[in-house]
Amino acid sequence: MTISRIVLFSFALLLSFCLCSAVQVSYDERALTIDGERRIILSGSIHYPRSTPEMWPDLVQKSKDGGLNAIETYVFWNVHEPLYRQYNFEGNLDLVRFIKTIQSQGLYAILRIGPYVCAEWNYGGLPVWLHNIPDVKFRTNNKVFEDEMKTFVTMIVEMMKHENLFASQGGPIILAQIENEYGNIMWKFGSDGVDYMDWCAQLALSYDTGVPWIMCQQDNAPAPMISTCNGYYCDQYYPKRKGIPKMWTENWTGWFKNWGSQDPHRTARDVAFAVARFFQFGGTLQNYYMYHGGTNFGRTSGGPYITTSYDYDAPLDEYGNLNQPKWGHLQKLHFVLRSMEKVLTNGFQRTVDYGNMVSVTTYNYEGKEVCFLGNANQSSDATINFQNTMFTIPAWSVSILPDCYNEVYNTAKVNSQQSIMIKSPNEADDGEEPYQLQWNWRSEHFAHRKKDGTVDGSSLIANALLEQKSVTNDTSDYLWYITSVNISQNDPILTTEQITIQVSTSGHVLHAFINGKHIGTQFAQNGQYSFTFERKLNLTIGVNDIVLLSATVGLANYGPEYEDIPVGITGSVQLVGTKSNQKVIIDLSKNQWIYKVGLAGYEKQLYAQTPKSASYVWHDIGLPTSRMFVWYKSTFPAPLGTDPVVVDLMGLGKGEAWVNGQSLGRYWPKFEANEDGCSYSCDYRGAYGSNKCLTNCGKPTQRWYHIPRSFLKADNNEIVLFEEFGGNPWNVQFQTVTIGTACADAYEGNTLELSCQGGRVISDVKFVSFGLPQGSCGSFSVGRCESPKAYAYVMNICLGKVRCSIPVNELTLGPTGCKETNRLAIEAVC
Repeated sequence: MTISRIVLFSFALLLSFCLCSAVQVSYDERALTIDGERRIILSGSIHYPRSTPEMWPDLVQKSKDGGLNAIETYVFWNVHEPLYRQYNFEGNLDLVRFIKTIQSQGLYAILRIGPYVCAEWNYGGLPVWLHNIPDVKFRTNNKVFEDEMKTFVTMIVEMMKHENLFASQGGPIILAQIENEYGNIMWKFGSDGVDYMDWCAQLALSYDTGVPWIMCQQDNAPAPMISTCNGYYCDQYYPKRKGIPKMWTENWTGWFKNWGSQDPHRTARDVAFAVARFFQFGGTLQNYYMYHGGTNFGRTSGGPYITTSYDYDAPLDEYGNLNQPKWGHLQKLHFVLRSMEKVLTNGFQRTVDYGNMVSVTTYNYEGKEVCFLGNANQSSDATINFQNTMFTIPAWSVSILPDCYNEVYNTAKVNSQQSIMIKSPNEADDGEEPYQLQWNWRSEHFAHRKKDGTVDGSSLIANALLEQKSVTNDTSDYLWYITSVNISQNDPILTTEQITIQVSTSGHVLHAFINGKHIGTQFAQNGQYSFTFERKLNLTIGVNDIVLLSATVGLANYGPEYEDIPVGITGSVQLVGTKSNQKVIIDLSKNQWIYKVGLAGYEKQLYAQTPKSASYVWHDIGLPTSRMFVWYKSTFPAPLGTDPVVVDLMGLGKGEAWVNGQSLGRYWPKFEANEDGCSYSCDYRGAYGSNKCLTNCGKPTQRWYHIPRSFLKADNNEIVLFEEFGGNPWNVQFQTVTIGTACADAYEGNTLELSCQGGRVISDVKFVSFGLPQGSCGSFSVGRCESPKAYAYVMNICLGKVRCSIPVNELTLGPTGCKETNRLAIEAVC
């Protein structure tokens, strides 16, 4: 066996334990301890509401296969208690089932209760009804808030205890978190912030869970709370308080995406470099945020303007596929780190600075020695003499030597498959698209004043413009503001040359109607979520009805006092007549305003398979396109196979989509990403930021929307769209996501695993070169030297196979005649 294969086999044995008896979890300055043994914890974030129960076993298994020994999740208060004392733990909100899924596969769990989560989640995970309680103030020394927070946290802790899910009871939960990144905003609250932090710590300790509690981004966390680091790099983070280990609760594997922004990417090499540096300098617990990002189903995305996709460029993509090479490159790193666990957590650590940002760290324990050779210079490779051997360390990389003599892993040398994913059409048994979708439709009923001055379904009347959250309680994205103005024949505004309506709104979208006629729509752009809407209008003598529809696109989720950020029409509403340099203004802000929450189609549940009202007739002729406020409905068969399913909504504007009554989330393909800032190539060297490696410029921010297989029936599935802005449903298509091309550029001395997906086989091998190949996937070329045997060998063991394993060495693929280290470049078609 090669060293890498021995490490892999040993680590597989390490993972084959059973979490079935109570263990003691504690910590010291070096590591988390489990039954007195210091442990390295490699964890990944998977948020249960961003996937489905049917997906959980596969996601957890792939995490385990990827070398993780723990799964981390937040707990999302606002979906569990959307209305005061009305709870929901069903479906993909079944937290107990999720934790037990982790346990069933022998992994640990880290439960970040919060209950504030941030997470680009709507309102940071806190329920909006909490904001509407008198005298409440979030996340500070406020009894109203603390009482409600205690009620929810207590319920979650007791639920876990009842199911024996803490490690002290034989369960998988080895750590719990109270609050979240509070150190980032505590300055805003002064002494009240300190008191609140202390209160949180005492609350956590009162539960006697038998496991340690953490507070991320909280340098002054009171004992025995463990403060932890979040960020792209935490190698230089050290706890301020003595006696606690160096933990990294969020290693950001990519970044989230806003409507209007490009796709962010973080390279596998850079993530691996950050992880290796962390463990080089004494880290012992590291959690990827995210390991699987998933999907913001329904109205759960926050921001505002966070997309429905929460892919995050994570090692498992939005649909649960392996994001290669990131998954595979990190898998190999995990195997190596876990093989050195005892030495890293118990050994004597010594670091020698070689200059020019090059360092060597050695750990010694019971006669065993492991070494990290680190080069943090972002442009220059380094060659050093270490223990009478010359080692070359590429720029921005770490080499790991489990015996301090043989390099088994370097973060800059990727020896894993690169998968180029494709969208395949929804094929029927004959291999053809089953049919063009046949659509039914109906219009949304607009709110309006009746002759008696009332509005059907109105919930409130006030002589003021009210903030949207306070009226809707976040039960809908939509709120109608309805009023009227009586214009007499002699009104001065009728003598002006031009009349406009001006609405100051905190949006995020505004539609305006005057006397039943739509006069305009505007939405916030460029990160500015407040704007002034202004349109020309014609007034008639007598009563003029003014109807404004305000729509939100996710509520703010981060920052001090973010809960007070207003949404809706919170400024003024004025009619402005202009003549020469003079203005006539009619201020309607203190008019009598009638409020109605939501839309008629939502109230009647037109998206459900059994709507509330059968009187809502769907039309099958005269399908309108490019018309606002239209509901569309069609049926389709489930795509064949097991690959993940998406729906392509190209051609539509903005709205929400459902399949068989399950919300896929908000869609907005008409919103295109910025045209500038994308990279044709991405240099992994140098510090990563969310704007460093961008793609998808000038294209729809999000075009494809995930349909989990569990949402589908074998046949006669129903899709319903609510189109707010106006679009064309004829282009809607159902597709599957799979590997189209599998590439690799692997170094000699490794074993390359090549695979397709969903039962597909390698149907062609377009390029093979063993030697010094040039280029990258899609543009490989033969270098200065190569083996004449490699192509035939690869074809023989890979063609027609779902997967194949290729030893990258001259014995198998050579000889090459190259003096440098050989590499194997492959481009295969699935």
